Amino acid sequence: MTNSADGLLPFFAMDILKRAKSLEGQGRGICRLEVGEPGAPPAPRVLEAVAQALPEPQGYTNAKGLDSLRRGLACHYEQQYAVAIDPDLIVATMGSSAGFILAFHTAFRPGARIAVTRPGYPAYVNTILGLGFRIAEIPVGAANDWRLTGAQIAAAHAKQPFEGLLFASPANPTGAAVDREQLADIVATCARLGVTFISDEIYHGLDYRGPSVSALELTRDAIIINSFSKYYCMTGWRIGWMVLPEDLIRRAEILQQNLFISAPTLSQIAATVALRERDYAEAQKAAYARNRVLLGQGLRELGFDLPHDSDGAFYAYAGIGKFSNDAMDFCLTMLDRAGVAATPGVDFDRTDGNGYVRFSYAGTQRTVEEALERMRGFLEAGG
Repeated sequence: MTNSADGLLPFFAMDILKRAKSLEGQGRGICRLEVGEPGAPPAPRVLEAVAQALPEPQGYTNAKGLDSLRRGLACHYEQQYAVAIDPDLIVATMGSSAGFILAFHTAFRPGARIAVTRPGYPAYVNTILGLGFRIAEIPVGAANDWRLTGAQIAAAHAKQPFEGLLFASPANPTGAAVDREQLADIVATCARLGVTFISDEIYHGLDYRGPSVSALELTRDAIIINSFSKYYCMTGWRIGWMVLPEDLIRRAEILQQNLFISAPTLSQIAATVALRERDYAEAQKAAYARNRVLLGQGLRELGFDLPHDSDGAFYAYAGIGKFSNDAMDFCLTMLDRAGVAATPGVDFDRTDGNGYVRFSYAGTQRTVEEALERMRGFLEAGG
């Protein structure tokens, strides 16, 4: 594990992906459970809209994004969350990744400290450090079903003050999601401490317990980041959005103008149509729900530590204590010997991640079934 002077580490999920593709190039069949990428394409009407738009020149859009897309997103919040949002407070971004960059530079000055949960999405830490900000990690554990509480935030802040908190529900890699009361506790704690709250809602729509709760239902002071990648099956289109407080929107627009100009025009056209294709997205979610149960049961039968299935997203964050104390070695060996690609827990938790592996069940049922069968043989042979 190479650690740079400023704490940057590789995105190990992408390293595993690269190795998996290399083995596929050699003719190996690989069960791909390493990345959070839906196995289905975007809805057919999305592709039709893009095909119709292609003959026309595709120039820059307004830095905030197409008016039609931002109006569609405002309708989305009205329909899904019963929240009225001014389209002028919405910015279309190059995926949630660009949203993080814009959020950090919009809300904080250089050197500010931003808190994240551990385990958590590795790009949080690497982006924060890479942009010259400082990091505070708040550990969450299996004993509390990986959920963050206001008390944990307050305790971490008392120990090492921070200016911002970036939090996802449902979360990657654990799939943990908080309910309305728990999110309200987090929002209220941040407000009391003077901490800017950034809500990563990229896995909204993929909550298996009930409707996802947006921070916008509780406060207008939060920065909301979302994407079409997961629920709408549009990872490679690199299109997402932000909703910002009124006092931050102009600064975010100026940064967007200079850093990215605008989100890709064709992707914005596609996203505008995707918002109206929720029946298609819900059909994909139903497939994930089936895979969730199938993978969870299979992993438990094989001896992985997974007390229950995740609340949302499409991941199983499973303990490997019965098999190994080195998650990276476990994943590389399993990939090479069994042809099953999964992501080592050290990607998400640099302190305790060696005891865990993340499996994605966003692919097909056949892939999950084949992966479980291969892992059975791999583990019975001694790993």
